[in-house]
Amino acid sequence: MPEPVIELDRVRKDFPSRPPVRALADVSLRVDQGDYVAVIGPSGSGKSTLLNVLGLLDRPTSGSYRLDGTETTELADGARTRLRGRRIGFVFQSFHLLAHRTVVENVMLAEIYGDHARKGRRERALAALERVGLGHRVGFLPDRLSGGERQRAAIARALMGEPSLLLCDEPTGNLDSRNTEAVLDLFDELREHGLTILVITHEQEVSDRAARRVRITDGVLVEEA
Repeated sequence: MPEPVIELDRVRKDFPSRPPVRALADVSLRVDQGDYVAVIGPSGSGKSTLLNVLGLLDRPTSGSYRLDGTETTELADGARTRLRGRRIGFVFQSFHLLAHRTVVENVMLAEIYGDHARKGRRERALAALERVGLGHRVGFLPDRLSGGERQRAAIARALMGEPSLLLCDEPTGNLDSRNTEAVLDLFDELREHGLTILVITHEQEVSDRAARRVRITDGVLVEEA
């Protein structure tokens, strides 16, 4: 059996205060290659903390987190940064596109930091844009794109390193219903090609499209039937 992309085992995350705040309470989760998981829950439930742990942006207080079979909790900061750059793509509610850069230049920026070869960067960016259906917009500035097109450009940027995991934080929060549908259709296509997707969302339309739903409440994660 291949290693799961995500394997959390009794992960806790405490924030120092008096008394300490437990944001994640013995969270266990397995996500295999090609899974499409939605994490739902109210504000303050621990969704953002979970995203930060999964994205190697924060360390758990205790427990184990294996990403593609690598135990991440024991890695030094530099090794965590390299693993994050190679294996994880991020998509956020805000598109974070530079207004004075063309679409293809924005996507190319994904490889500025890290150990990616400079040669072929533009070609890889063009291929990523074709993958998300934006091959006809490569020379446009972001202000000439619709909201859905901007989010697809952001997804293309996240795909540049051929990650095994796409982490999405409220990816349709700034989109109307038509553009939301287009982005969700794209997620379906990416999953069909083997990409693993985990979406943090409060929108039922988004969570209903996922293959699995897990709910987090007061730091406790429960799989929904």
